[in-house]
Amino acid sequence: MMVSRGRGAKPLDELTLGVIDKALAARGLGKANLIADWQAIVGDSIARYARPLRMQWAPRSPNCNPEAPAAPATLVLTVDGAFALEAQHVAAIIVERVNSHLGWRCIDKIAFRQGPLPPRREKRNATQAPSAASEIEARRAAEAIRDEGLRESLTRFGARAIDRSWRRRSTADDANGD
Repeated sequence: MMVSRGRGAKPLDELTLGVIDKALAARGLGKANLIADWQAIVGDSIARYARPLRMQWAPRSPNCNPEAPAAPATLVLTVDGAFALEAQHVAAIIVERVNSHLGWRCIDKIAFRQGPLPPRREKRNATQAPSAASEIEARRAAEAIRDEGLRESLTRFGARAIDRSWRRRSTADDANGD
């Protein structure tokens, strides 16, 4: 029996299936996680000033053994001009971290292209503390829970949820002119 999905939002990966892969393949990048996880791979101090641009793979001769492993690629990075000299000094670290992340000796060299980097998205600010009224309401709702750690966690979670609900209601009331 075939179950039809209801109308509604589709997952983003379903809509972009193939589009991102084609764009990355044109730049020699087989996986999006090298770009998506760049900061986690190389660390914040390097990611702030250097970003992967493309991977250049050595061309394979038509007579080569198809079973032979591919020669390692050159990772081309866009670097901030002020970081160029430092980037050359940490090139071996970048190669090691990228290869470790990918799980094989994929990269053996790095080439640098100086240029402006797009601004990085800043991390979200920590959520503000819940109001005293929502804290009291959440504590009252969770008082029957025996495990103290669980009770405290649910109280904090509940207080934030109550605050968020109150903010939404007041925003909706303002929009409706109430």
